[in-house]
Amino acid sequence: MSLQKSAISRRGEREAHEERLKYYRDSKNVVDTSREEGREEGRKEGSKEQAITIARRMLAAGVGVEQVAEFTGLGVERVRALLEE
Repeated sequence: MSLQKSAISRRGEREAHEERLKYYRDSKNVVDTSREEGREEGRKEGSKEQAITIARRMLAAGVGVEQVAEFTGLGVERVRALLEE
């Protein structure tokens, strides 16, 4: 194989390698982003469940609906719905 053909072949291999590497990095970024979004969603859901648990305890202790809503961050209507559950 001539030197010129060899250089062209290596260039083609390098470009193919760079394309595979780009694909791998793009795929990894998608997976990493999805994981982080899933974790964040889980944290938010956990915080909401914790607020509901605290609200139930506060209501059971006789704390008013407006105060429960203020301290837990839940809406007044949501706290009222907890009373009906």
